[in-house]
Amino acid sequence: MARIPILSESDAEHASVAAQKVVTVHRRLADHLRAGQTLAEIDAFVAQTLESIGAKSCFKGYRAGRLPPFPSHACLSVNDCVVHGTAGYYEKPMAPGDLLSVDVGVAYRGWMGDAAWTYSFGQPSDGARKLMDAGKDSLRLGIEQLHPDNTYLAWAKAVQGCVEGDRGLHLVRGLGGHGYGRKLHSPPFISNVVPRTPMEWPEGSKRCEPGTLIAVEPMLAIGTGATEQGQGKWPIFTADGSLSVHYEHDVLITDGAPRVLTEGLDDLNDVIER
Repeated sequence: MARIPILSESDAEHASVAAQKVVTVHRRLADHLRAGQTLAEIDAFVAQTLESIGAKSCFKGYRAGRLPPFPSHACLSVNDCVVHGTAGYYEKPMAPGDLLSVDVGVAYRGWMGDAAWTYSFGQPSDGARKLMDAGKDSLRLGIEQLHPDNTYLAWAKAVQGCVEGDRGLHLVRGLGGHGYGRKLHSPPFISNVVPRTPMEWPEGSKRCEPGTLIAVEPMLAIGTGATEQGQGKWPIFTADGSLSVHYEHDVLITDGAPRVLTEGLDDLNDVIER
């Protein structure tokens, strides 16, 4: 099992600055979004915003396995697209009833920030509102468990208990959060569901050690936890075409309560009525 990096106090402050750059992008985006915009236009706005605050996208050009370099500045995922939507995969303009999950990754002075939020164009349907509320509530409840008295398994129990136990929705299988810092991805992997056997998620038994920096991100759908992905293509979709949402915070584990470095995302106006 790979070593989990531990941050010094000064490094944690650098990470906090990068995380707040992500919050700034989301705040400006929430004020900018309106029906009729295309993903290409939204991605261009993210690029312009990153440049204006002296940061860069840590997603654009990112390589994973045999996939091509990621072509966009943000991950833009509409409706049944769970994650990794590109600016060109969906050409229709945003319309009332659409859900758009925007994952912003920032590189700033050698540190990364990485957080996602889901926006509704127009008032969400009852099903979409239930999904959005479950995503935000599970994120909050899971983060509360990230303290040194617990292992990472406590996070998964809280998130799964909220989404699948209380709300009757589905967490997406095979995807989860991750450590980060000077790199976009590092140990530990953070599962959103309790493993059937310890070998499915060895890091789940690890103690939440102070100084660990993680991006935690419930991804959930109305109809299924299964996904599908085209060969050689980035976007990942729900297998049944049902609506999905994605929420992500950057969190520093401390000696006491967890510190949410992307504080402020919960206050966003995520219902776009323009």
